[in-house]
Amino acid sequence: MFSAILRAFRTPDLRNKLGFTLAIVALFRLGSFIPAPFVNYVNVQQCLSKTQQTSGLYELVNLFSGGALLQISVFALGIMPYITSSIITQLLRVVIPRFETLHKEGAAGQAKLTQYTRYLTIALGVLQSTTLIAVARQGALFGSSCTLPILTKTDPLNIAIMVITMTAGTGLIMWLGELITERGIGNGMSLLIFSSIASRFPASLGQVATNKGIETLLGVLAIGVLIVALVILVEQSQRRIPVQYAKRVVGRRTYGGQATYIPIKVNMAGVVPVIFASSLLYLPALIAQFNQPDKKTGQVAPWVSWISNYLTKGDHPLYMALYFALIVGFTYFYVAITFNPEEVSDNMKQYGGFIPGIRAGRPTTEFLSFVLSRITLPGSIYLGLVALIPLVSFSLIGANQNFPFGGTSILIIVGVGLETVKQINAQMQQRNYEGLLK
Repeated sequence: MFSAILRAFRTPDLRNKLGFTLAIVALFRLGSFIPAPFVNYVNVQQCLSKTQQTSGLYELVNLFSGGALLQISVFALGIMPYITSSIITQLLRVVIPRFETLHKEGAAGQAKLTQYTRYLTIALGVLQSTTLIAVARQGALFGSSCTLPILTKTDPLNIAIMVITMTAGTGLIMWLGELITERGIGNGMSLLIFSSIASRFPASLGQVATNKGIETLLGVLAIGVLIVALVILVEQSQRRIPVQYAKRVVGRRTYGGQATYIPIKVNMAGVVPVIFASSLLYLPALIAQFNQPDKKTGQVAPWVSWISNYLTKGDHPLYMALYFALIVGFTYFYVAITFNPEEVSDNMKQYGGFIPGIRAGRPTTEFLSFVLSRITLPGSIYLGLVALIPLVSFSLIGANQNFPFGGTSILIIVGVGLETVKQINAQMQQRNYEGLLK
């Protein structure tokens, strides 16, 4: 493995791409520590030292930004606005025929959809940065664990400057990710998320060792290795539906006649359902956060107390049950959007393809729908169980709610790592090398 990596760096073209990718990732990580204008850096660091955990959407955004959210840096929003806008653009294909038409137009249509995604990313950047600054201004970013003033100036002009700075940081991150995709190795956005999550592993493991001792740390590492192996096994698992193409004679050439297959992965939805579920569960807490106590009695409304008791703590059974149910539901919803059995059946019929034993047309569509529904069930349960790992670990061993080997982080780490290694391997094989994989 290491010798293959050395051979990769000895190849001039591949070495340049790897070096360019590493340089962009280093620049991205540097921006995560540069504070935004009018942020009291000393007070932020003191609050971070007092705060043991975050929850809800803050945890997710802070995870994807590599801790830059709670640092209130110029890259505080990280890649989250782009991820959200990409998901929204995909969902809009169902309700806006124009988007579906662009999706089917090939490269030109995809370029147009990418442009819409960029515009939406900037709009979400403005919205999310305004929300972040408003929460920090109220002193609610770190909860009750820290009441130090975070912002040095809160007049409208300075607030506008902060919003512009953070939104520009989001646009810069988006541009850096596209640069990696064009001139580096792998998918740029995915690698930036990968670097953000991986950068938090040492701190998380160090915190477990400090709070719970070396024995607990060794146990966490052993569990982590087992989880990674299981995630790799499931992520690589797929149902291959055989497809046979009939021979066609066009002029003097013969087309078709070969056998292939349609790969249907066990986890077709990726990490998107986990993001959906986390975002939706955070909305009640966000609404309750802005509900002020009664001025006369000093008490909050009963529904606010109920949300605070049951829907803000990740270790509560009701929170876990809702989280799991939402992940399962969103998995079915997202798979139904991204994989259209009728479209696949029509394409096969157009090019003379058929599934052995299944007639073309509607029977093929029904068969694909049947297989898809059956394989989505274990995939959704798998996603729900993996997402619950950090919550369960927090309840049982009290390690940290940002458990380093579970949930969204491990899904992204494994998925992006496998995909990047495959791309490096493919480029090395083009140059007659053995590659990283054997």
